[in-house]
Amino acid sequence: MSVEVSDVPEARRYEARVGGESKVAGVADYIRTAELVAFVHTEVLPEYEGRGVGAALVRTALDEARAAKLRVLAICPFFAGWIARHPEYKDLLYQSRSSVSD
Repeated sequence: MSVEVSDVPEARRYEARVGGESKVAGVADYIRTAELVAFVHTEVLPEYEGRGVGAALVRTALDEARAAKLRVLAICPFFAGWIARHPEYKDLLYQSRSSVSD
């Protein structure tokens, strides 16, 4: 089964389709700035769960963020959990630079 993922900037989301179908199997919504992309929600239709659609969405989105030299804010629990299991992507995570004085 092949999963094709494409960025749809006008909708501010990545869309996944399976096996050349026109039906969207899953989406990953984001908010993008010049320096950061925040992934806020990921959803896979029930009939496509467990078939690698979510992983394909995350991997494609993170690979594109890396290529664009963007930091990543993983607000979505699915993105956060996936990155935690794939340490090769942790370097993309946004680190707050605010400091607290005592």
